Amino acid sequence: MNYRHAFHAGNHADVLKHVVLLALCDAMVAKPTPLFALDTHAGRGLYRLKASTALRTGESEDGIGRLLAEAPRDPAIARYLAAIRACREAHGHDAYPGSPWLLAHALRAEDRIACCELQPIEAAALKANFAHDRRIQLFERDGYGAIKALLPPKDGTTKIGRGLVLVDPPYEAQLDEFDAAIAALRDGLQRWPQGVFALWYPIKLRRTLRPFYRRATDLPAKSVLTLELLVRPDDSPLRMNGSGLLLVNAPWKLDAVLVPALGALRKALGEAGASHQADWLRAPE
Repeated sequence: MNYRHAFHAGNHADVLKHVVLLALCDAMVAKPTPLFALDTHAGRGLYRLKASTALRTGESEDGIGRLLAEAPRDPAIARYLAAIRACREAHGHDAYPGSPWLLAHALRAEDRIACCELQPIEAAALKANFAHDRRIQLFERDGYGAIKALLPPKDGTTKIGRGLVLVDPPYEAQLDEFDAAIAALRDGLQRWPQGVFALWYPIKLRRTLRPFYRRATDLPAKSVLTLELLVRPDDSPLRMNGSGLLLVNAPWKLDAVLVPALGALRKALGEAGASHQADWLRAPE
């Protein structure tokens, strides 16, 4: 695996993913019982948007750069921008938080976090960035395997009943990765049926995702929701035109928080022909 997220940090896909992630965390910490969060493809957890890797693609300029300039008033987006500012106050003006940093920022002292990264250079950076946070366990290992190894989660000998699994693979081998991700969700739900699972996925041509949607509908879950943002028409298979989050067992009324945010993101980040949608593949009873 050669993928390095530093080339893409802060792009439109990161914006969508991290707005949703923070909304998930906030909904879940509203209840007092401790949580467990697993980030299966964590990357290094903290990025520099002025580094050569980020500047080479310039993707953050049309993502977080544009959103900071627009500053939409939507509450979920405002929450995300506040987290960006907090990260920069702690780490410098060009810092951008990955999902491990956002989990550490949003969750509480009593919660536990596990982050997995397979690529050695990225795993070493992840460990350096979070070595002093006792809530976080860091693993240089395959994230899909971690679902088998770490679920259901325990704090000592006591099982943790509530929590979140974020699955954010690189999709280097597109079709195989979709199959692997759905298989991992199915396995995770069998091990921890009450867990909330969030799977990020890229969108090139939406119609090619129909088999993925069908398989997601059949997951052994209480509910399955897709949230998608296309920043341009999905008329080319050669570029990522948008992305989505598949939310399994989403917290109650989370869609009411995030659907307006999708519309605001489309207006702030979209080109001509941009769109957004939220679909219940399986609606909660």
